[in-house]
Amino acid sequence: MASQVSIPKLRDCEPSTKRIYMKTLKIICAALILSVVSACGTYNFTGTGKIDATTFQVNFFQNNAPLIEPGLDRDFTLALQDLILSQTNLDLVNANGDLTYEGEIVDYRITPMTATSQLTANQNRLTMAINVRFSNAKNPDADFEKRFSFFFDFGANEAFAGTVKQTAFQQIFERLTQDIFNASLAQW
Repeated sequence: MASQVSIPKLRDCEPSTKRIYMKTLKIICAALILSVVSACGTYNFTGTGKIDATTFQVNFFQNNAPLIEPGLDRDFTLALQDLILSQTNLDLVNANGDLTYEGEIVDYRITPMTATSQLTANQNRLTMAINVRFSNAKNPDADFEKRFSFFFDFGANEAFAGTVKQTAFQQIFERLTQDIFNASLAQW
């Protein structure tokens, strides 16, 4: 037959023992809270860490690609502004921003990717490339000029219009703007 070990309950302890337990519990809780708060102090959900800036500007990205898509330059510029606004607490300004994004669309093309047995295209690829110049007035060491590109594949039997075109731009813009954001603010 096994013997049972009796663990005293806090309410059955002497008042001095209760005070020691309570004091120890408060110290442990305070240490836990302090460690959690200090660990989260330099991190936010977008992964940017601490940004030593309060404003940013995105200058118009001119379309200098050999193939011109009307409105592409405006739509890309707005997409980059929207992403930075949604992922930071920076204010968008028209001039003298702490952070400045500028550049141009340098490539926009549709090319056949795979062929069928009849030597016709089975799939097409839209490729878009952006040259970006980023400058940080508070930290010039973070400045860079870099090319970013991404693509969207679609069936050769699909017309590049309507939903296909809208989906292509959405996916390409999403990837390019996130890559630019990561390179400039998240340093990934």
